[in-house]
Amino acid sequence: MKRPLYSALWWLALPAVLGRLWWRGRKEPGYREHWDERLGLASGTPDGRMTIMVHAVSVGETRAAEPLVEALLAQYPDCRILLTHMTPTGRATGRSLFGRHGERVIQSYLPYDTGLMVARFLRRYQPRACILMETEVWPNLIHGCAQAGVPVVLANARLSERSLRRGQKMGALMTDAARAITLVAAQTEADAQRISSLGAPQVAITGSIKFDVVPPGAALEKGAWLRGQIGQRPVFLCASTREGEETLILDAWTRHAGKPGDALLMIVPRHPQRFDEVAKLVEAQGLRLVRRSQLEQGVGDAEVLLGDSMGEMFAYYAACDCAYIGGSLLPLGGQNLIEACALGKPVLVGEHTFNFADATEDAVASGGALRVPGAAALAAEAARLLRDDGARQAMGAAALAFAGRHRGATLRTVELLRQIIG
Repeated sequence: MKRPLYSALWWLALPAVLGRLWWRGRKEPGYREHWDERLGLASGTPDGRMTIMVHAVSVGETRAAEPLVEALLAQYPDCRILLTHMTPTGRATGRSLFGRHGERVIQSYLPYDTGLMVARFLRRYQPRACILMETEVWPNLIHGCAQAGVPVVLANARLSERSLRRGQKMGALMTDAARAITLVAAQTEADAQRISSLGAPQVAITGSIKFDVVPPGAALEKGAWLRGQIGQRPVFLCASTREGEETLILDAWTRHAGKPGDALLMIVPRHPQRFDEVAKLVEAQGLRLVRRSQLEQGVGDAEVLLGDSMGEMFAYYAACDCAYIGGSLLPLGGQNLIEACALGKPVLVGEHTFNFADATEDAVASGGALRVPGAAALAAEAARLLRDDGARQAMGAAALAFAGRHRGATLRTVELLRQIIG
């Protein structure tokens, strides 16, 4: 595929894309807001300060970008950060993380990747540099930046074998985009090799910025409050679960006879539009449910606590005794386990962790995480850890040590950015 064909396909798909936004807005009203930004029609002019653009598509990328954004604000006291997203939850997460900086961090949706929309967006903000987080390669955005003399950096970059194969199938569209990227700061050597094979001219290995995320004090306080509501009961957290997983987990957990009798299962779905759906799944099992949004009334004798809130994952980790990281029981690629490890929590994962392969393998090898072959084994291992204080504490200590060994990616990335930004 060539870029002109890609652009034409975007224009042809645009009515369906906007229709889907409106449809999703039934459950998430944020999808019906700021369409002028998505179409590159938002008005405004530069305010004279140097602008550094950081694109973090959704919640995970936005949280991962936190150490980098904070470091850039400190490194360049007179700059402002333009934080762009594609989802309302990503935007809300950015507002929660950086709202205290006021006008030094402004937010916008990134326009759809057509040449016209991107060109208008770049003229409006005139960024000094464009930083894309993790896997976000936008061919027209990268081309537009090259035309405008704006360096493009792919930071905290990762590329799985599956994504590499998809990229190779796109031919010149992806290779031309890769060649136009000024710098890639890759998480691992394997990521660096895969990205280099697409034609990126300068690739450095910096490690994962996610290891530098510091649990906010307010989140830890909220976690302590949450634990106080639960009491001394053992808590098994299933974090960032995806569609299809909750049924497997609930079936296995209710069937397993070896779990502590007073154990509390805490489920936090990854996507907020599924909160009510998961609540119905729990109730269909005949289990007593309490929701985070109703926790002021206390946990009582509830068997399942549903985490129906956004931006509180650190609090959920702080309140649990061991954690399963969702998206890995089914072939969905898994989620980030670093936050749980950083709080010294034993981690359980399924077999499907290709989105975070290296970090997961390192955590398993360190003894801080354990891979299970299915939901029944997940329930059995969680029950074992909840009953065995010594094993749980040893595994938590190994997880904490694993997280500590990998810190420093932010400083390495900022040093590379200084050479580009000046």
